Amino acid sequence: MRKEKMLSERVKQVKPSGIRKFFDLASETEGVISLGVGEPDFATPWHIREAAIYSISQGKTFYTANQGLFELRKEICRYLKQRFDLSYQPKENVIVTVGGSEAIDITMRAIINEGDEVIVLSPGYVAYEPSVIMTGARPVLIELKEENQFKLTKEALQAAITPKTKAILLNFPSNPTGGVMTYEDYTAIVPIIKDSGILVISDEIYAELSYDVKHCSLANFPEIKDQVLLISGFSKAFAMTGWRLGYVCGDEYFIKAMNKIHQYVIMSAPTAAQYGAIEGLRNGMDHVREMRDSYLTRRNFIVNGFNKLGLKTHMPQGAFYIFPCIKSTGLTSEGFCEALLADQKVACVPGTAFGEAGEGFIRVSYAYSIEEIKTALARIEQFLKNRGFYPLRVTDKDIL
Repeated sequence: MRKEKMLSERVKQVKPSGIRKFFDLASETEGVISLGVGEPDFATPWHIREAAIYSISQGKTFYTANQGLFELRKEICRYLKQRFDLSYQPKENVIVTVGGSEAIDITMRAIINEGDEVIVLSPGYVAYEPSVIMTGARPVLIELKEENQFKLTKEALQAAITPKTKAILLNFPSNPTGGVMTYEDYTAIVPIIKDSGILVISDEIYAELSYDVKHCSLANFPEIKDQVLLISGFSKAFAMTGWRLGYVCGDEYFIKAMNKIHQYVIMSAPTAAQYGAIEGLRNGMDHVREMRDSYLTRRNFIVNGFNKLGLKTHMPQGAFYIFPCIKSTGLTSEGFCEALLADQKVACVPGTAFGEAGEGFIRVSYAYSIEEIKTALARIEQFLKNRGFYPLRVTDKDIL
């Protein structure tokens, strides 16, 4: 049997995750400090865990409605209105999904045809480009520039749109750069989206982790709201990564199409997780604020630390990642991460794991304690000294 003939041609086009290689290397090396994992170091707040446990003790272990518990969908709508001034209806506009990943998948499959073009921002989360390829569409990459604070500009968007463009996939606050788009930033691109008629898939999983500016969504603009499919979830802000719970909100016409896929391939999201999420939305915002404040302290500390080492790092305004520039070392992104891991047992992720536009950068997560970050910075300093890289002083004007 010729096995290569048995695989889907689309799957063959998808490269293995560039993050996974470094996770595997780190897990095989004793004494590693990993700054690579995009996961909160907080346990899920106890009251959320308790609500899930109680639901199981009460025998609530059956399938829920395909779209999710109606009670949870109501809480999602209440939360989005209260926090971000977004109006959705629980019956018509919301599907509860198995994480944000499933939400992206069913959104893509519901709207994309073979031969369509989908605009993807680069550097960007590792799953975005493969999700386009697996629909038979062509990803069209827009390179986000450090000098623009990794924002999407109207000029870049306008240049990328063609008659074949069906959608654009956005992620702000961004993984891996920590970049954000403000209301003013979005105002510049809304007319382009309106006039072109393209759909917007907006992954806003880090919405609660916005530090210096208030989070804004393209769904806040009434003239294009019916073109926006908003994706979010509970993993990052509520420290519920292992619960695998997300949601997608949008126009009823698209939600019905997505639900057809969801009901056949998933049935419904985990029941106990849904009861935990209800409790989180009702009574968990104090914990969200506490975690956000902690990340803010860590952000300021780690950005300052990398800039003192001479590895220029712009100040991210959201998520829990920094994207330091390592071009001054002369190493490639992958070469830098491999050497740092071998020499000092510090694991980071090469920028190229998030697209070729990430060359010359590394992604570093600050979802770790200050003590771990201090130790990692000391080891990175030693690595730079061992390699003969004498860091230049980074001035305020270099920090974007």
